[in-house]
Amino acid sequence: MSTASGGSPAGAADRLRTGVVGLGVMGAAMARRLVAAGHPLAIGSASRGPVDELVTLGARACASDAEIARQSDVCIINVPATHDVERVLEGPDGVLAGAHPDLVVVAMGTYTPSSMPVFAAALAERGAAFLDAPVSGGDIGARDGTLSVMVGGDETVLDRVRPVFEVLGRTITHIGPVGAGQVAKACNQLVVGANIQAVAEACALARAVGVDAAAVLAAIAPGLGGSVVLDRYAERMLHGRFEAGARVSLHAKDAAIVMDLARDARLELPAFTATATAFAELERRGDGGLDHSALVTLLGPATADPGDA
Repeated sequence: MSTASGGSPAGAADRLRTGVVGLGVMGAAMARRLVAAGHPLAIGSASRGPVDELVTLGARACASDAEIARQSDVCIINVPATHDVERVLEGPDGVLAGAHPDLVVVAMGTYTPSSMPVFAAALAERGAAFLDAPVSGGDIGARDGTLSVMVGGDETVLDRVRPVFEVLGRTITHIGPVGAGQVAKACNQLVVGANIQAVAEACALARAVGVDAAAVLAAIAPGLGGSVVLDRYAERMLHGRFEAGARVSLHAKDAAIVMDLARDARLELPAFTATATAFAELERRGDGGLDHSALVTLLGPATADPGDA
């Protein structure tokens, strides 16, 4: 395993032609950083808003995913689910149709680990390389270039695209072969989800016994119970502000991947099982579009404590 830290803009010689397929919250933030760092950027999206914005910043709009691939040395795919990656790759105007021997395709969303070698093999038939490189750090990390990038695939291929990753992330870690990055991301989502649930339960418990939840969470934060999750989500939970950063629907999808991996490994995950069930319940009741800190709403009214506002 190797780990490297980055974050500085790429040097002139390292400005690889880069494409981004999928301009949601994460993909659009990554694309802004890449074009600002001087990487020639090819983009496309079903949503015109991000495309128009990025074109004004210097990106080139493409008519198809195949065209993005043809115009790129590195093609980043950041779409919601595994079946979306399959569609982006294999459609009539998909990435495979534009693949070439100098291309590296990078799947940066959270997907089923077992699908990654299948995608890699399909690209290898066209002479292209593949990495699975999911990230952690959320929309804030994508905006600030402080993501943690977890990479599965050939380490020599990682070295080729490292200048791109260094624009997007503070830490780039090679985990192992293709698919290993997605296993690392599943473990990350387990820890993050269980941590969100723990903070939500602490908030709910303080309220239930009539103690100021804001004061409780502030007291916890500097000690062993402190975490990035607590720092980032306490205010949202206390004040019932759940406009989406990382959506419930995406974490519910990730939780299902975690549970499938555990099931295949014949491993029980008692703490996370409850968290996965909670995410599924939020989605079932129509709250999939909320931020994942909305887990607290399953434990009582999502309103501020008296005097917290």
